[in-house]
Amino acid sequence: MSLFKIVATLFLLYPQIVSSKSAVALYTPSHSPCPDGFSLYRPVGISNQTLSEGESAYVSSRKNHVLPEAWKSYLSNVEGTNVSLPGYVSSILSGANGTEVYPTLGIATSGGGWRAAIFGGGVLNALDGRNVSSSRNGAGGLLQAATYLTGLSGGAWLVTSMMQANFPVIHDLVFGTSGGGQSSRFGGWLPQYSLATPSDDLVTDVAYLAGLVADIQGKHLAGFPITIADIWAGNLARHFLNGTNGANFYDFTKAHGAGLTLSGVAKTATFASFNEPFPIVIADSKSNGGNKSNILVGGQIPLTNPIYEFNVYEMGSYDPTLAAFAQTKYMGTTNGSTCVTGFDQLSFVQATSSDVFTSYNTTNLTAILQLLDPIIDLTLLEPNIELDAAVYPNPFYGVNKGTYIDSDETYLNLVDGGFNTESIPLQPLLVQARGVEVILAIDATADVDGYAAGSSLIASQTRTTFFPSAYSFPPVPSSVDDFIEKNLTSRPTFFGCNSSSPTPLIIYVPNGAPLPGQPPLTNTSSDQLEYSLMEVQGMLDQTFDMATLRGVDDDWPACLACAVVDRARVMLGAIRSGVCETCMKEYCWS
Repeated sequence: MSLFKIVATLFLLYPQIVSSKSAVALYTPSHSPCPDGFSLYRPVGISNQTLSEGESAYVSSRKNHVLPEAWKSYLSNVEGTNVSLPGYVSSILSGANGTEVYPTLGIATSGGGWRAAIFGGGVLNALDGRNVSSSRNGAGGLLQAATYLTGLSGGAWLVTSMMQANFPVIHDLVFGTSGGGQSSRFGGWLPQYSLATPSDDLVTDVAYLAGLVADIQGKHLAGFPITIADIWAGNLARHFLNGTNGANFYDFTKAHGAGLTLSGVAKTATFASFNEPFPIVIADSKSNGGNKSNILVGGQIPLTNPIYEFNVYEMGSYDPTLAAFAQTKYMGTTNGSTCVTGFDQLSFVQATSSDVFTSYNTTNLTAILQLLDPIIDLTLLEPNIELDAAVYPNPFYGVNKGTYIDSDETYLNLVDGGFNTESIPLQPLLVQARGVEVILAIDATADVDGYAAGSSLIASQTRTTFFPSAYSFPPVPSSVDDFIEKNLTSRPTFFGCNSSSPTPLIIYVPNGAPLPGQPPLTNTSSDQLEYSLMEVQGMLDQTFDMATLRGVDDDWPACLACAVVDRARVMLGAIRSGVCETCMKEYCWS
């Protein structure tokens, strides 16, 4: 099709494209006087770290009002597999020793595009006590008992999508639901629409891109730089946020998730009642001030660059080089008098954590955008603004000069959270103030032939050596080859079984290989941007089997419970015994 025909068609479509004024307004941040007592950022300490008041209150309320029944329900499911558990496992999970002995569990789900979102969703499905099959297999309920849930890139799509949709079961999240409640407004992930070119028609796809660009013009006019990440945000919103379904995917008059903010998640029913793990997503700093000698093979960002985390209440980093957070609600604010609200678009946070565009040649996309310039006023290519990063006004400007590499940056340039090769978002769960004792690490990294083989764990262990006073990590094999040679990729493995607190025990659940007799379904490319619903269902089913070891080890539900309570066992002074003694010998790596 000729360029003339594309442009002529766009001229005809333009009135419809720009009629989505609701999306433009909802995506545009606004300025207003700051509230009394406003502080631009909060120091969190280095040796004596502190949590935000909001996070601390949420975790405490969840522990006191939700976890007692959640742990009992999980225990009941494990016992339903007819395994004889040691007395200490039952006493810990039943609450006989008090709430202080309950395990503090964090679940981390990795990056890897659609593959990671689907694999992570499959594992969470296996841990969900609302799923009858999961409960019967003995793993159901562990999701409800977790204190934290973290994600990056594809894993961030999963986590944030669950947050805003009121934490539905995975089937309803992925495929949508027509049932009652808030989740009925979520049309599912729509994987059949490509994240690059959702239709088979060039004019439709260019018009679709024009619509994405039109929706972010208000943000630019409000004085904020816009980049490819903003366009990516609108695209992701149509797959992972409320407001889109198959019938309205190309309808420019709909908001398609614009206006849904990260801070606004606090008002969802499930979050407000403490009925979901506290969610966190992360991104990497692209700062050119980093020590490039600390870039691991296969990485693009030095391990020592700040890792920024985003939660409902705050955005910032516990890395000792910064150790400060700003309020999520006022993200985009850079002084103490005029505050910005509405910058913390949930779609933009999703796009930030999965911004991979620095890996690609953006010339082609820039050329397409320039085709639209006669139709829509495009001023994307601003001086000194990196087109391929997500750009945030820096609330930490001037902080910790000499240690914080973004201290002199007016804007933070943030990119995919796995660009330092830490594809599993473990960093927030290593923060000592959170007291996480056991981490279930879901790994969908493409190390070898599309399968995970431990590279992310190696990177996390290496990173902690740069900040030994802040983070602790258990021993893991030193290379991917070691993971493969020691058969640590084809089934779950426990790391840190003989380490002492505050080092967490890690339950590693890799997308390593299908179970015997099954075809490979889950090792798809990170660059695959479109899936049929049948493909997704097949991957979810296979992941369920991999996460529960269904038909492979009847003792796995008990072994999983033994690992979950192992740090609490030490607190009680109990000795591993019975099935737990056997399980820890079987699944622990030393």
